[in-house]
Amino acid sequence: MLRSLYDWTIRLSAHKNAKWGLAVVSFVESSVFPIPPDVVLIPMVLSQRQKAWAYAAICTLASVFGGIFGYAIGYFLFDTLGQSILSFYGYQDAFASFAARYNLYGVWIVLIAGFTPFPYKVITIASGVTHLNFAVFMLASIVARGGRFFIVAGLLWWFGEPIRAFIDRYFGLLSFLFMALLIGGFVVVKYLL
Repeated sequence: MLRSLYDWTIRLSAHKNAKWGLAVVSFVESSVFPIPPDVVLIPMVLSQRQKAWAYAAICTLASVFGGIFGYAIGYFLFDTLGQSILSFYGYQDAFASFAARYNLYGVWIVLIAGFTPFPYKVITIASGVTHLNFAVFMLASIVARGGRFFIVAGLLWWFGEPIRAFIDRYFGLLSFLFMALLIGGFVVVKYLL
């Protein structure tokens, strides 16, 4: 199933609206969607290496704007919904302590999560909930997301056809590793945060 999805994405990447699809996936991944944009970025760069930098820029911009949306979800919906949940369970003091710690290390949390397969939407929403300084959040998001997508695009541009052959040859193993990292990110969210 994943192989056919990969092949379909490679074919779709040449479509005239492929850039918009990449932008939409990058935007929603930063606020609500669980699948990272790399699953669209990688096949698009592999199919049209000369556009690698443009694709990385699209991913970065859309992801940062999606991060702003995630921040807004945490910032505005927490007061209407989150506060009442904390009150019901008596966790107001615990949350205040969490928010203080989060804001102390917020720039590092955003930078690290932005580079890794960790679900970025968790960080964008948590940043809004804890009222992490918006300028700090934006700068860290631009650096982390830009760094991640430009590194991926750069490696694919540099290695080109050999990396495509490698992906084609080891697609099953790479799919397994990708899913393990994705699920691992959700496990970290559930049990460590």
